[in-house]
Amino acid sequence: MAMFADRVAAGRQLAQVLDAGAYPDAVVFGIPRGGVVVAAEVARTLGVPLAAVVVRKLGAPSNMEFAIGAIAKEVTVVNPDAVRTALVTAEQLAFIEDVERVELDRRARAFAPEPLDITNRTAMVVDDGIATGATATAACQELRRRGAARVVLAVPVAPADWHPSHGAVDEYVCLHVEPNFWAVGQFYDDFTQTTDAEVVELLSHDLRDGPA
Repeated sequence: MAMFADRVAAGRQLAQVLDAGAYPDAVVFGIPRGGVVVAAEVARTLGVPLAAVVVRKLGAPSNMEFAIGAIAKEVTVVNPDAVRTALVTAEQLAFIEDVERVELDRRARAFAPEPLDITNRTAMVVDDGIATGATATAACQELRRRGAARVVLAVPVAPADWHPSHGAVDEYVCLHVEPNFWAVGQFYDDFTQTTDAEVVELLSHDLRDGPA
């Protein structure tokens, strides 16, 4: 049996270690798609708004699952070591970013057509887990750029040797830090891909009032 039954269960467990009183002005931002399911449970428990922060992984041409970076609306995060390891040229990197920005824009229109004003508020970024940390870093930097006074990164599981880069977040919360980590999905019994429709449905309800 895996650590979590599914993303809903992971969200409920993560919410239990977060002090609701510490985040009265927070907005919980899920990273689509799967992260929004986890974030919905956190937002429900804390009694704060739920939103999406749209980011896209930049995958190596030889293996799109191998992240060499990530992008958000106004942010690009690149891992130079990963770029060298994957032998990615500057031209290839630019092409990958151009392609991913098309999908980024589509998702932004679907999931965050009217971005919330988070000036001087706490932005809590939630995902279903961290592998390389590229997308989480891009999400945190994007929300900082949008004016968040405090950025919190909260996830159910991450590699034991991963930590946010200096200045990326003000607080990092991880339920389980795992030394033997190869993929986020290994920690879930059900890691079925979340659909666009499921994300839109979660975002369309005020989760502070309980289940839809």
